[in-house]
Amino acid sequence: MSIPRWAWVPFGVALALLAVPILGLLVRAPWTRLPELLTSERALDALGLSLASCVVSTLLVLIIGTPTALVLARSTGRWTGWVRTLVTVPMVLPPVVAGLALLTTLGRRGLLGQHLSVVGIEIGFTTAAVVVAQTFVALPFLVVSLEGAIRTAGGDYERAAAHLGASPTRTFLTVTMPVLAPAVASGTALAFARALGEFGATLTFAGSLQGVTRTLPLEIYLLRETDTDLALALAVVLLAVAAVIVGLSQRLRGSHG
Repeated sequence: MSIPRWAWVPFGVALALLAVPILGLLVRAPWTRLPELLTSERALDALGLSLASCVVSTLLVLIIGTPTALVLARSTGRWTGWVRTLVTVPMVLPPVVAGLALLTTLGRRGLLGQHLSVVGIEIGFTTAAVVVAQTFVALPFLVVSLEGAIRTAGGDYERAAAHLGASPTRTFLTVTMPVLAPAVASGTALAFARALGEFGATLTFAGSLQGVTRTLPLEIYLLRETDTDLALALAVVLLAVAAVIVGLSQRLRGSHG
């Protein structure tokens, strides 16, 4: 199919808009000092916390998001529209608002948090709050992408397995999941990338305590004026990890298609 000539102009503008700022970041990065900067205490704390919390939150997203996508894709009724809207809202909700919602619910004086505090369970401004915030904002990315894949795949294989006597659970584990494996992997990668870049909800709900709640994006934000070189070094790491994850997601999505 031919491409209209005029389409190349906005294409070039879009490409420049996206590529030039990234190029500027890479040009300004202190490459010669990168090893020294990335082995500093603040950098190692932020990197370690971000990776550890993202792994946990992504596992939670995978565990609860996969069945959620299956239920939405296979169910009918008006309620599914409401639930689908609820699942999608965190994708468009301002991160600070998401953090405020979590704080007013799970914070020490929150709707549920005040009752948890009575039994000694504190979530707000702890490492657990980081994981909860990341899970909250990343969950929709897996559910939405996986639900679409389930709908596209259809249910012929599942119906055949049921006809042969397989239980719904066995059908899900031995038929549905293998078929959807590329889509699950792609959605999981996107969820991890979203969790890794989370900022506003984490800052509002978990705060910024070094080694406890200060993730990579928060550290970069704090360092941007006091230590520009370290901020740029951490930004390069975040950019590299995000690029690898998104590239992997695109590759997996291509193999699924």
